[in-house]
Parts: sequence; structure tokens; C-alpha cells
Amino acid sequence: MKMKRAWEILLLIILAALLVVMVMPLAMLCTDSLMGKQEIMESFGAVLEDYGAMAKVRFFPRYPTMRAYVRLLFDSPEYFTAFWNSMILAGGVAAGQIFAAVPAAWALARFDFPGKKAIWFLYMLLLLLPFQVTMVSGYLVLDSLKLLDTYLAVILPGIFSALPLFILARSFSAIPKETIEAAKIDGAGEFGIFIKIGVPLGMPGIFSVVILGFLEFWNAVEQPLTYLKTETLKPLSLYLPVMVKGEVQTAFAASIVTLLPAVLLFLCGQESLEKGIGGGI
Repeated sequence: MKMKRAWEILLLIILAALLVVMVMPLAMLCTDSLMGKQEIMESFGAVLEDYGAMAKVRFFPRYPTMRAYVRLLFDSPEYFTAFWNSMILAGGVAAGQIFAAVPAAWALARFDFPGKKAIWFLYMLLLLLPFQVTMVSGYLVLDSLKLLDTYLAVILPGIFSALPLFILARSFSAIPKETIEAAKIDGAGEFGIFIKIGVPLGMPGIFSVVILGFLEFWNAVEQPLTYLKTETLKPLSLYLPVMVKGEVQTAFAASIVTLLPAVLLFLCGQESLEKGIGGGI
């Protein structure tokens, strides 16, 4: 028992150390956003001005100020343009994935038809391929459709991503066949079974798809960088690096504000996310 207790304590110490390492960058980002310009230069001036020296780490600002947040929220219209661009792209993809992936996943999970295995194989192949492999072909297709440099250039490929279909198909496959048969005996048609049984029982998987799709495209860099050229269409993921070259403390504050929608969505849907992914394994 003593040996077991010792291993548990050691495990707790290791986990606590890992937690500190993971949380430290975020905690420092919060404290750095409360520093004034002079204190920022004292801490990071060597790196920003390329002095060849190392930055000074400060865990607490000497003179905390909210000036960076005030400037960001009241005097940075470009930030809000990029913020709403990110909301349109991430929200559009998340909403579109529901309408595209839910019925497609139900069909693959509940029906047998010629070519089903081939279609499933192609989806799994697309799931394994990184964006860099499909970038050129996607660019050519979007160019032929005259969709380049528009929101749809990022939203449409995201809607038909393979990951949502994989998660939902596994979730729908976990629905007991007895439940489906009982509904058929009661006179329910295929569409009724889908709406009244499939969608409610598959809701954890649907929520998982919404959360994962939103988070993926909220932080997307490669797709907007490839398909969007107009500055007023670019999301926060492309705007924040530009801010670092100007007001560094405002960039720190912008990073904190940018985290809030993703963090709130994750916290609100954490339980559904766990159930959805667990049901899709």
C-alpha cells in the first residue's frame, strides 16, 4: 500500500508539473497584456529590436494598466473587422457541416448500397491527407467557380470536411438496431426515424462536430492565407501577427480577447464533446 501511495504522489507531482508548463504561456500572456509600453520594452525590447539578447521574464507587471484593452476595444476598427471575419468563417463552416454531414453520415451508417465501402474509403483517405496535398486542386476548383477571395472560398471546403462525417457516422452506428426496428413497427418512415430518433440520439456527436469545426476554422491559417487576398476579408489568425509589429501590448490584449469565444464554446460544450468523440470511437 505504501508503494502504491508513493506512485500516486509521484504521478500527481508529474501531472502538476505538466499543468504548470501548459498554463504558464497563457498566464504570462495575461500579465503581459497588463503592462505599459515602457515595461514591455524593458522586458521584450531586446527581442523586438533584435539586440541579440534574451527577453526578461516577469510574472507580474509592476504598474498594471488596462490601456491596451481600452485601445483595442475602442480604437482598433481593423481588429473588429478581422474578428467578425473569423466569426463568419468559423460559424459558416460549423453551421454548414451540420446540414451536409448529418444526413450524409446517417446514410453511410444506416443504409447498405452499392459503392458504400468505396465512398467510406475515399472519406478516410481525405481524412488522412493534409491541406498542403489538396491545396492546388482546391485552388483551381475555386478559381474556376470564381469564388477565390470570398468567404465561400474558405467556408465551402470546410463544410465538406471528412472529419465531421467520420464522427457522426460512428455515433449513428452506435444507435441500437432494436430502437430503429421498434420505430418501424410503430409505422415511422425513414425520414421520421432520422428526425425523431437519429438526430436526438446523435446530438452529442452533432455538438462535437459544431465545436471542433468552429475551433478548427477559428484558428485556421493556411486556408485563409491561400484563398483570401483582400485585407478586409482576412480573419484574426492572419491579423494578429501584423499587430505584433506595431503595438505589442495591444497585440497581447488582442490575443486574450481572441481566445474568449473559443474557450467559452469549449467550456459550454465540453460534456457533449466528450460524449460525441467517445461515441465515435
